[in-house]
Amino acid sequence: MSERRQLINVAYRLLGSLADAEDVVQETYARWYALTPAQRDEIESPVAWMTRVASRICLDVLGSARVRRERYVGEWLPEPVPDEGSATDPADRITLDESVNMAFMVVLESMTSAERVAFILHDVFRYSFAEVAEVVGRTPAACRQLASSARRRVRTSPAPATPPTRAGAIVRDFKEAWQAGDINALVALLDPDAKAVADGGGLVEATLHPIVGAEEIARGLMTILARMRDMTMLLRTVNGRPGLVLQQDGVTGTVMAFDIDGDRITRIWAIRNPEKLRPWT
Repeated sequence: MSERRQLINVAYRLLGSLADAEDVVQETYARWYALTPAQRDEIESPVAWMTRVASRICLDVLGSARVRRERYVGEWLPEPVPDEGSATDPADRITLDESVNMAFMVVLESMTSAERVAFILHDVFRYSFAEVAEVVGRTPAACRQLASSARRRVRTSPAPATPPTRAGAIVRDFKEAWQAGDINALVALLDPDAKAVADGGGLVEATLHPIVGAEEIARGLMTILARMRDMTMLLRTVNGRPGLVLQQDGVTGTVMAFDIDGDRITRIWAIRNPEKLRPWT
């Protein structure tokens, strides 16, 4: 169980998809059991071996994923993960920390595959650059440069400064204003340059391009409210930060994550692709 959870945590951060992470873990176990007993006995640390193998598989998956995402309908967002208590199998739980908040996961998407692997393995999971080099197929010095380049990208999107309790209060105010249809209250909660991004994957209705500006976003939210009067809004933890879940008849149709700076919401990510919402219903 501990091995599986370690692999799921690494693979999710590398791929941004729980479904793909689970596939990678299954393939990793298949390769482990394809070894002879003598070969397995020679491996000093099975967890380290499996992590290297899973990371190499992820590197290959990232390459093909970029091609798939070029054909993706609308914006592609990472798959949202619920709080740790929601997974039925403890081995499938994602450890929630700042390395999985939605803003961070979106920044990871801007990295090259090699940068992402080097950064996640070294900076998040504390593997040495010599170990990272075995995965990426480059020298330790080159991997050090990859991680440094990745860090520069991360610095352009600093970690949320608003404490979780304050962020939770702002998301609650957002929910109440939206439910009440109070457009002025919504505008007041949104940064003037706020951006909202939706991911429907071409499977459900979702705006294909980001909406920018507090008033434009608020008007869009009012349109959704008018269409979905029987919608239930629930305050939930999304990727370790306060978020919102929208349900109809008990089925989750949207998971919303927020980036908050001070007392204003600066980013809204709305994941509507049903293939990414399996853990939420």
